[in-house]
Amino acid sequence: MNKDLAIAVKAAVDGGAAIMEIYSQEDLGVEYKDDKSPLTLADKKCNDVINSFLIKTAHPIISEENRQLEFKDRKDWDTCWIVDPLDGTKEFVKRNGEFTVNIALVKQGKPQIGVIYVPDSKELFIADVTGKKAAKFTLEKHEVDVESLDMDANLIGPNSNNVELIRVVGSRSHMNEATETFVASLSEVYEKVDIVSKGSSLKFCLVAEGKADVYPRFAPTMEWDTAAGQAICEAVGLQVISKETDEPLLYNKENLLNPWFIVK
Repeated sequence: MNKDLAIAVKAAVDGGAAIMEIYSQEDLGVEYKDDKSPLTLADKKCNDVINSFLIKTAHPIISEENRQLEFKDRKDWDTCWIVDPLDGTKEFVKRNGEFTVNIALVKQGKPQIGVIYVPDSKELFIADVTGKKAAKFTLEKHEVDVESLDMDANLIGPNSNNVELIRVVGSRSHMNEATETFVASLSEVYEKVDIVSKGSSLKFCLVAEGKADVYPRFAPTMEWDTAAGQAICEAVGLQVISKETDEPLLYNKENLLNPWFIVK
């Protein structure tokens, strides 16, 4: 495991521990941003923990909870971190456990490594895109000995094609008309279409580990929502394709808003 990936793993797990400290409290410290999306004390606390690790590296950071720099200040970045300290804040507030910590490193707009940590279940997903491998671990507690993690012994991979059944992963919070139309179109090709509903970046993980077959996202997302998930998917041979360009999603764009996309 290279140095950057090891740092990202430690940052994600320690950040997850900080989240669970807040999760156990009655008051989650919920505020609302200008766009009406929720922000909790856990978002802030986890972000501080992650930043404390990543600022020691040579790479600048784009995080949902950091002040966003203008494109003129970051357009020449060759490599940078993309971070969502608490993806699925709505799920966190609902206390359903489907929230994650997302950390990715991108180079020239393309994900190189990715880490997704699920604090409630202590599941840890790690991806090395260049090495073409992704692994899943379940920790005993919110601590990790990076040197003991054997990726080769815990590899994940997508499901082989099934001509009769296709499983579509959707969001508990964002199933819209465009997505429903896409799902309906699959019924013309497959005998059976199942919906697998999940929150946060867990949707990427479901496809990457073969528990679903396709993930259409026809609703707004930001770069920090998808970078780590894309790394995990690409590491196992999947594609995260923009509906605008028919090419993989890119990062550190002038506009950090993603186009619609499909994971397949």
